[in-house]
This record gives sequence, C-alpha cells and structure tokens, in this order.
Amino acid sequence: MPQSNVAAIKGRYETLSPYLDERARRLFAATEAQAAGWGGVSAVSAATGVARSTIGRGLAELRSADARSTGRIRRPGGGRKPKAETEPGLLAALKELVQSAIRGDPEAVLLWVSRSQRHLVRALVERGFTASRKLVGRLLRQLGFSLHANKKTREGAAHPDRDMQFEHINAKIRQFRDGNQPAVSVDTKKKELVGDFKNGGRELRPKGDPEPVRVHDFEIPALGKVAPYGVYDIAANAGLVNLGTDHDTAAFAVESIRRWWLTLGKSRYPDAASLLITADCGGSNGFRVRLWKRELQAFVNETGLSVTVAHHPPGTSKWNRIELRLFAFITQNWRGKPLISREVICQFIRSTTTTTGLEVRCCLDENEYPKAIKVCDAEMDAINLSRDDFHGEWNYTIAPMLTVPDEANRPAASREVDG
Repeated sequence: MPQSNVAAIKGRYETLSPYLDERARRLFAATEAQAAGWGGVSAVSAATGVARSTIGRGLAELRSADARSTGRIRRPGGGRKPKAETEPGLLAALKELVQSAIRGDPEAVLLWVSRSQRHLVRALVERGFTASRKLVGRLLRQLGFSLHANKKTREGAAHPDRDMQFEHINAKIRQFRDGNQPAVSVDTKKKELVGDFKNGGRELRPKGDPEPVRVHDFEIPALGKVAPYGVYDIAANAGLVNLGTDHDTAAFAVESIRRWWLTLGKSRYPDAASLLITADCGGSNGFRVRLWKRELQAFVNETGLSVTVAHHPPGTSKWNRIELRLFAFITQNWRGKPLISREVICQFIRSTTTTTGLEVRCCLDENEYPKAIKVCDAEMDAINLSRDDFHGEWNYTIAPMLTVPDEANRPAASREVDG
C-alpha cells in the first residue's frame, strides 16, 4: 500500500481516536482495512497501532448479523469477576452484619451506633474478606438497603376519647365564632438563647461568607433566654407574642392573654362577653396547674369576661392551632439568623407574615414570675369554676366573681402593656 494512504489512515485515526471507545476503535480499524483491500490489515495496524488480531475481531464483527444491535464494548464474560463470586460468603456476611444491627442485638459485632460503611468494611476484614466502602455501598443497595432518617409515626398510647375531644374543641370554636365571641389558641414557643448562637436553617449570603456564630451554646448571663408566649386569634388570623425574660409560669401565661386582650382583643370584640381558650394539657397552661386557674380567675374578674378553656388531649400538642398557624412561620422567618438581642427577636416576630394575611404583634415582658407558687385548697374552692359534662378536667368555664379584688392585688404587669 502506498505510504500516502497509510498517512491518510493515520491522520483520520488521530482525529477520531479521542472520541472512540474500545469497540468503535476496533470497528474503525476494521473498516479502514476492509476499504484498503489486500494488505489493509497490516497497513492499518502500522498506521494506528491497533493489533492485527484486534482488527481481525473487528472484521468478524462487521460480518456478523447482530453486530449493530449489541450495546456491549467487549464480549460477555470479559473483565474481573464480581467480588461476591471471588469471595463466597461475602454477601451473606454483610447481610448478617446489617440485620443484627437493625435488630439491636447486644451481642452483635456491630451495634446501633456503629452502623456505617466504614465500620462494615472493618467488620468484614475481621471475618477474612476484602472490601472497600464503595463495594459495601453497592452491595447494600443490591440487598435493598438505603439511608433513612427516623420517621415520627409512633405516638404512644392515645387517650380513648382523643378524637371526641378534638370534635368538642372544633364545635366550641364554631359556637364562639358564630356568636362573634373571641376564640384563641395559646402556647409557649421553645425558649431561645439570646446572642450570636447558631440558628437552624439556611439563608442567602455571599458565597464563601457564612455568618460567624459561637461554637458552643452556653447561655450568656447578660442576655439570658427568652420565652415567647403566643396568643393566636383563630378567626382574625392574628396573634400576639409576649416575650418573657423570666420563668415560664402560669402567671406569665395569663399575663400574656391579658396583654392580648388589652392591645388587640378588646378593640376587635367590643361586645364580647366570653372568651374561648384552647391550650395544651401541660406546661404553664396545663389542666392540672392550680396557679393557671387562679390567675385566670383574676383575669376574669378584671375584664368581666367569662373564660371557657378547652385543653387538647395528652400527646397532641402539635395539633394546637398556634403551632401550625403562628409559631411555624416565626421559625421560618428567622431561620439561619442569630437572635443577637431581645429587640432583634421582637423585630423578627413582628415582621412575620403569610400570604393568607397573618399579622403578629410582639411585646417585651421584663417582669419577674417566680416559680413554685403554692395555691392552697381554700383558694381553689374560691374559684368560680364550672366543669363541662364531657371531661370536665379538660373543659371548664371560669366566670366572674361577685367580689372583685382590689387594684393593689392585681399583678403589676397587667397595668403596664408595651405594644
């Protein structure tokens, strides 16, 4: 074959070679040899560096009827054998290790805390196998395993009348709304550390410039913590958050309701004669807390309102309306932002809005609320409380008393409201 033809083949091969896989390179060389005629195999091998035997296999593929339909580069059986074949028992050993960890067997080689690919590799090596983390990950997928987070589905033992209590609360809310009487949902949000601490979530910032915060979440004595107590008006889609700086007690809870009434409720419901409060079963507004009822009696005497309380059943605090309609959006609003001061926290809360028109007020409550206040039986007997026929421990009404306490006996916080 003339040297010019060999040079042409070499030029075409060098141009296409970066884009060819093993099979395409073989077929290209075979096509060039076929086109060159007699002596083509030797010429193409010299021009491209492809072995004569490889070009011969390419010619055989071109003559084969199913050469176009195959998607393989090499014929079946090529390459290294799978690890599960070269080391019998590897797959069974891996399955045993993972299954024992899932069952939580205290005698297992791997305990719950060490179920990772790195530790699985180490355990397999101790059993005489050779494996890498990548191989273990591939075998785990083959066995049907994948990474999962915990899933909250178990609520524990539910009260048999839980659903009926929810229906009772919904019926009460409809009754108060139809009568143009206020119905609120109350609760204390999670206490927050004040200072340059890490706050959950992410926020847009210049690339490579995250906001620096403290490594450890140790309380700063000069700033302390805050307890946001919320009062959410169900009908108006509006709320007030009383940001307390002292203990989260029943006195603080009722003071928060008092502030809501004085700043928002009284003007919104000028003809109100009663108020419905839906609350959790525990915490500062729990149904067993004596101070909660005593402070509510004082609030009732001051306002002249008759207060009906409906507690959510035990273990159902996440279904309290204030959690879904107010607190969740406050958390979203300050995600990824350190709560560096009380004023900043108030600003975040006040700026919380939704597409459905949520409005939030916030006030700072720096009054002291001492803990461990005892309410004696005589004080409890003096409360004008009537219990509902259905679960009276959860559903009750406190009406005004004929004799109203003197102004001096009222909590000082009730006479100082900062909107």
